[in-house]
Amino acid sequence: MKKKTSNKKTADASASKGKNKTEKAGPRVKGESANTTSKAKSASSEKATTKSTPLKKEAPVRDAAESAKKPAPKKDKPVASGPGVFTVPVTSPLPAGEKIRSILITQENPGTDKNPYADLAKKYKIKIDYRAFIHVEGVEALDFRQQRVNILDHTAVIFTSRNAVDHFFRIARDMRITIPDDMRYFCMSEAIAYYLQKYIQYRKRKIFFGQNTFQNLMDPIRKFKSEKYLLPCSDLLKPSIPETLEKEGIQFTKAVMYKTVCSDLSDLADVKYDMLVFFSPSDIESLFKNFPDFKQNTTKIAIFGQTTAKAVQDANLRIDVYAPNPKAPSMSMAIEQYITGK
Repeated sequence: MKKKTSNKKTADASASKGKNKTEKAGPRVKGESANTTSKAKSASSEKATTKSTPLKKEAPVRDAAESAKKPAPKKDKPVASGPGVFTVPVTSPLPAGEKIRSILITQENPGTDKNPYADLAKKYKIKIDYRAFIHVEGVEALDFRQQRVNILDHTAVIFTSRNAVDHFFRIARDMRITIPDDMRYFCMSEAIAYYLQKYIQYRKRKIFFGQNTFQNLMDPIRKFKSEKYLLPCSDLLKPSIPETLEKEGIQFTKAVMYKTVCSDLSDLADVKYDMLVFFSPSDIESLFKNFPDFKQNTTKIAIFGQTTAKAVQDANLRIDVYAPNPKAPSMSMAIEQYITGK
């Protein structure tokens, strides 16, 4: 009898423990299975994934009225052409079957065979002549006085060419002006600086030069900003030069000491060349002043620089060779490329 009582107590104790476990787990909803726990875990992981993945913002929907207010995108305007507007010329190689046998360079003869045009003539058996279409004439001392420019009021001189050097000292001589030894000189290039030795003793302390551009020459000019500069020039001075000086706040006086005039080309009236080479707008002006009825026809025209190209376009002429360009920085190279088609 004692053993049965003992077994009964053990069974009651087990039942009591099971009941407590059931109460701790909580009541189970009707129809719930064992898979509910795994589904809950799966749902939990999906929520975590959704939170970690950023959602793209949708663009707000606009009604038709609002969309109509939005201006249409601007289209690129075509490049303008015609007088007064420069467009970069597009050139092509010499047409097949045509040959260049004669060329006229509108500059003075260099006086030596050691130049790129002489090499071009020898290599391709081309006759090359030189004739300057323009020349420089000095302003008389009497006319210079009318400009009311006192040379001795200045402490420095800017030279942009050898012509400027020659006519500065010519005017000083004609007006019996002695240039002081402490005058400073600022030259566009080293070659112009050395050319000064024709008139003065070369001293590094008072002569400065750039690297063939006026922007480069501005570096030494800025170091002597307090100087009063004189700018000897022609009547066709590039506007960019005085504009640069004014922008930098440099005190300067422009003095026109020589003029660029058209040369007499009447002796070329009956002479024809396969190609004409121009280097300045003044060359084009001289061409039409000497030959008002000039027609290009099959004559090839080679030009150097944008200002010359613009003058040719304004005259309704065709440009066959243009320099400088990415493949030909010099005129001789551009002509050779045109002839060979390379």
